[in-house]
Amino acid sequence: MNDLTFDSRDCGTCPIRHRAVCARCDESELEMLDSVKYYRSYEAGQPIIWSGDHMDFVASVVTGVATLSQTMEDGRTQMVGLLLPSDFIGRPGREAAAYDVTAVSNITLCCFRRKGFEDVMHRAPHITERLLEMTLDELDAAREWLLILGRKTAREKIASLLTIIARREASLNMVKLGSGAVFDLPLTREAMADYLGLTLETVSRQVSALKREGVIELEGKRRVVIPDIDALIVESGDDADGGFF
Repeated sequence: MNDLTFDSRDCGTCPIRHRAVCARCDESELEMLDSVKYYRSYEAGQPIIWSGDHMDFVASVVTGVATLSQTMEDGRTQMVGLLLPSDFIGRPGREAAAYDVTAVSNITLCCFRRKGFEDVMHRAPHITERLLEMTLDELDAAREWLLILGRKTAREKIASLLTIIARREASLNMVKLGSGAVFDLPLTREAMADYLGLTLETVSRQVSALKREGVIELEGKRRVVIPDIDALIVESGDDADGGFF
């Protein structure tokens, strides 16, 4: 299980405080949330919720990464989304989970009892405003992802995913995205292939090509260094201010 690396009694030390659903809350609203808050940790590979299950909580990802996936009647499964730190799980007003949610790495969630969270929303306008903003950002991201999956080449898909993760990492650390960015890739190459609609061999070949051409550097199995962020963005097929995070 994950160990919390911050004081869970103090929202001011939370690493996602500036991006999470509580980002705009004042002290009184934080106190209301605290009354329905608790933490859960899951190990890598452990299911968090299954599609169709009763969901008695909503949550923000504090540390770690999870996947959203959907299984068809014949057993085929498609990964439809990534949940990175500060992303929100669940939907107020909906009792059943819409997707399977699975921990990719060890993960810690800041959970809120669903009924209690819904009650707090009626009394805390900043939470409602932030949740709407996050929902619209998620819609923009979904539309952009349709472009990535439907129109981009394998190389552009890989570069796009790396750019997305680099942007999110910079946002969480409250730094400007620039050359020399370093992050740990949250997905295995098998998971990347599933998410991007590619084969494992294609992912490995394209990652190796980006490394060989100096667009990225790899340290160990997961650590990625971006020597020139503009070069990576060019490889993604976007302009310098493109992207959706």
